[in-house]
Amino acid sequence: MSELDYRKLAVGFLQQLRASSSVAVLTGAGVSTASGIPDFRGPNGLYSRVSPRVFELEFFMTYPEEYYKVALQRIHTMANKEPNDNHFMLARLKDLGLIKSVITQNIDGLHGKSGTENLIELHGNLSTFRCLKCARLYQIAVVEDMVRQAGVPRCSCGGLIKPCIVFFGEQLPYEALLKAQEYARSSDLFITMGTSLSVFPAADLPIQTVKNGGKLLIINDEETQLDRIASAVCHCNLERFSAEVIGLLDEGLQNADS
Repeated sequence: MSELDYRKLAVGFLQQLRASSSVAVLTGAGVSTASGIPDFRGPNGLYSRVSPRVFELEFFMTYPEEYYKVALQRIHTMANKEPNDNHFMLARLKDLGLIKSVITQNIDGLHGKSGTENLIELHGNLSTFRCLKCARLYQIAVVEDMVRQAGVPRCSCGGLIKPCIVFFGEQLPYEALLKAQEYARSSDLFITMGTSLSVFPAADLPIQTVKNGGKLLIINDEETQLDRIASAVCHCNLERFSAEVIGLLDEGLQNADS
């Protein structure tokens, strides 16, 4: 795809945002790959190196030491990454009032690092941990020290310390899901970026928008499960697309025609 095509896509995108009254965005692992974080299900994704079983709640509760061995090598490293143009572009759009909320399935915390406000982290954040017994909170650096010293991090009360992320077999945080559903139902435009839309209940959010008469715009590097119900689909390199949008914003061309 040529540079001119990306510019046209970016101009059309900004025009659609300005023509909408309420816009919500759902992001997935694809927005963070440019930051050096592998996706989960791709050919070189995390699941090609780590068994999905590691992310099951039952596995964590039964074998916490095994989980933390994998986490130190494959998961906690996400916390050291920096946002890319995808994150910064969405933060800019939120600041400009062109989108109302960013809902993410990612646990890497990069939207927060980019300054995105009104952020909903459906699957939690890997930088925060909680004691399962007394609910005391811990930060990642403290927990990593505990893991290196003892294998399994435990609170001063003796309770097992668990990352504040959603494991398979675990319910999504009620408040986060409720807010995300409210935004989906009230949006006249729902945008998905970097997600295959194959994991529920997150994948149900754009469906709710469409059922309520809103439009769905899908931006991803490959086909998704919901392309068939979208008003528009853009299969492209996300970072190039976001960089073009940022360029237009820098030029003050939000109202440009082409």
